[in-house]
Amino acid sequence: MKIRNSYIFLNGLRFHAFHGVMPQERFVGNDYVLNLRISYPLAAAATSDKVADTLNYADVYAFVAEEMNQPSALVEHVAQRIAQRLKHAFPRITSISLQLLK
Repeated sequence: MKIRNSYIFLNGLRFHAFHGVMPQERFVGNDYVLNLRISYPLAAAATSDKVADTLNYADVYAFVAEEMNQPSALVEHVAQRIAQRLKHAFPRITSISLQLLK
């Protein structure tokens, strides 16, 4: 059997961050929950059983955390930065769906 579509899901990532237009949001911050769906070729990892052949979840989390720690006026801007950072770090990613909840 050949895997055609493969996704890695990271759901319920929680952050306290200081995004927002209003001064209060920048001062007090808000709690955010982030859900990611990353399309990534998993066929090599499925056959090799080697971590090097898959997406490293710890690295993904570290990159997301770094971007969440950079304040922005708009969460849309944060989401775009996260997607760009992940795509740059992991060029084999074919698509990213991101849900950022406040």
